[in-house]
Amino acid sequence: MAFEVTLKKDFLWWRDGIIYQIYTRSFADSNNDGIGDLNGIRQKLDYLANLGISAIWLSPIYPSPDVDFGYDVSDYCSIDPKFGTMDDFDHLVKEAHEKDIRIILDLVMNHSSDQHHWFKEARKSRNNPYHNWYLWHDPSPQGGKPNNWQSMTSGSGWEYVPEIEQYYFHMFYREQPDLNWHNPSVHQAMLDVFRFWLGKGVDGYRLDSVNVYFKDQTFINNPPKFGLRPFDMQDHIHDTDQTEMLPLLRELRSVLDEKSELYLIGEPFIPVSPLDFLFHGTTQISARYCGNDLLNQLFCFDFLHCPWNPKKYKEVIQNWDNSLMGKAIPTYVLGNHDNPRPATRLAKGEDDRRLKVAAVMLLTLRGTPYLYNGDEIGQRDIQLKRSEIKDPVGKVYWPLYQGRDGCRAPMQWDGSENSGFSLAQPWLPVHPDYPHRNIAAQMIDPNSLLNVYRQLILLRQQKSALTLGDFRFIEPSPKDTLIYVRSTSDLTIMVVLNFSSSKREVKIDQFGKRKWSKLFSTLAGVPNPINDRSLTLQGDEALILQLEG
Repeated sequence: MAFEVTLKKDFLWWRDGIIYQIYTRSFADSNNDGIGDLNGIRQKLDYLANLGISAIWLSPIYPSPDVDFGYDVSDYCSIDPKFGTMDDFDHLVKEAHEKDIRIILDLVMNHSSDQHHWFKEARKSRNNPYHNWYLWHDPSPQGGKPNNWQSMTSGSGWEYVPEIEQYYFHMFYREQPDLNWHNPSVHQAMLDVFRFWLGKGVDGYRLDSVNVYFKDQTFINNPPKFGLRPFDMQDHIHDTDQTEMLPLLRELRSVLDEKSELYLIGEPFIPVSPLDFLFHGTTQISARYCGNDLLNQLFCFDFLHCPWNPKKYKEVIQNWDNSLMGKAIPTYVLGNHDNPRPATRLAKGEDDRRLKVAAVMLLTLRGTPYLYNGDEIGQRDIQLKRSEIKDPVGKVYWPLYQGRDGCRAPMQWDGSENSGFSLAQPWLPVHPDYPHRNIAAQMIDPNSLLNVYRQLILLRQQKSALTLGDFRFIEPSPKDTLIYVRSTSDLTIMVVLNFSSSKREVKIDQFGKRKWSKLFSTLAGVPNPINDRSLTLQGDEALILQLEG
């Protein structure tokens, strides 16, 4: 089943398209060493083009010791040999652009690896030219740590280097020392990195942990607050969200604006506990960095923590819109490389009906959808024994938290050995359901989750109301449902989502006695009696309707 569509003249790829996240080491292995690579991605470009996505966001591909699997960078302007060569990257960019697929790189600028030559030099001597490229501090007057700042991954954020009798700060692993962004040399070096990859043809960046680049230069203690972990037990007002970040973002944005349609999105590092996510959300924290001269967009991760409850999703959508105040287009995310997959969180066993409802919601809201590789076929998290865990944070917090390996398992391409990912033993095990849950099988099943995604992406491209239209909820809505309208001056579309396994009768007379036609249902072949006043919504069903006349 092939879908082709001519894009609207006013189509803007990052605003109106779908951005597809590729966890590079788990996507496709071209040289059979068990690790995904750039040529593997290049070989799958036809699949991505056929899916209908507009851009791919690549997890870090720079040389790295892999303490944090690429987020500890040892060389910002090279390709890690396990992923290929710079020529491979150039070919990927060229061939992706030929298929109208943009490339977004993951850029890690808060910290480097401790194996980067900058840090190797920095720790040699207090007089070394690179020493002030990182955050160093003498022991406190009483001896010991300079202040109470914590590392998100484990314990204190301060690591002692006996040779120079100083501590350096690391927000994450001790092998990831934070850069000193108050140093003009660091500022210029990272700006050079920023320009380097733009010169290679990339179309934008996802900035990792964008709000923690700067720390208070007086190194004052953070005040205490209630939390479950030591990191959660302080209010991070001195080591995150400093005022210097906004001028830097304006500078980065000005570099991008030298060319048209380049894109900048940030990942907020939000130091909150699970209770904060549950009761307060994070949208206000995220929104402050968006604007005409700041980030084009920023992630909101609240969907990743929502139970299967329409009221919770509605609350996130309203909070996100209210927080942005028109400064930026929202982003919506159901899965990524740091969180359990939506199929693991939301589905009942092997039943994909809820995932289809979630797909309709993701692709019809006002905003940019991000789709994590494998979620389009409903991949589930793998389960590992403690001895099999590779993610360092999982090793630290086992058994309370088993890390992020579960959602990073290899892509399931077909039913052959290792799911067609590699002929070698993959770096992580493939989920045992791959013989029946894979892309090849779902491509030929018209009712599969994959084909639901493909049809929805096509519909989104065809119907301007789903990208450029206004958004409003329809009230009241029956129990367990979420109903909203997307509309332009000449097109009105209603989206009706049933979060229950039971039927629901839904009133659709808000526009008077007008005729509605069914554009799409997640339950193919199931009748939906529709009149000018109401319709019958089946259990675990999502409907998309168009107002006629």
